[in-house]
Amino acid sequence: MKKYIGFKIIEAEPMSVAEYNDKVRPLVYSGDCQEGYKVVYPDGYVSWSPKEVFEKAYMQIGDNNTVTQEMVDNFITAFDVDTIGQKTTIVGARLVNGFEIYEFSSCVDPANYDEALGAEICKKRIKDKVWYLLGFLLQTAKEGIKS
Repeated sequence: MKKYIGFKIIEAEPMSVAEYNDKVRPLVYSGDCQEGYKVVYPDGYVSWSPKEVFEKAYMQIGDNNTVTQEMVDNFITAFDVDTIGQKTTIVGARLVNGFEIYEFSSCVDPANYDEALGAEICKKRIKDKVWYLLGFLLQTAKEGIKS
């Protein structure tokens, strides 16, 4: 079998398997997990997903299907800052999905070098890239991959 990546916008709310069984419909579920989400797909299909599976696959979006500053900030798990040579700052960012983004900042004269300023410049560029990537992901989820 071939493997596929899926992108879609869904609606969901936290709901235990017991609540789902009582309020929606009886569910055949053999796992140990009791916490999860009621999921409503674009075509109206309703299902239940265990919490761990759901939270690994889905990220909440902003009102009106937007990327928010909070999403961008929460997608970055850590920054690493270092100086290369006498006048270059390198910043690496680790994202929640394991992806890494790097940016560099450099000045002309080593006498003017300030690692904190270089890091600030790099972090802004990285956040701009995360905005761009999350925007791409959101657009794909809204419109699909085929026109």
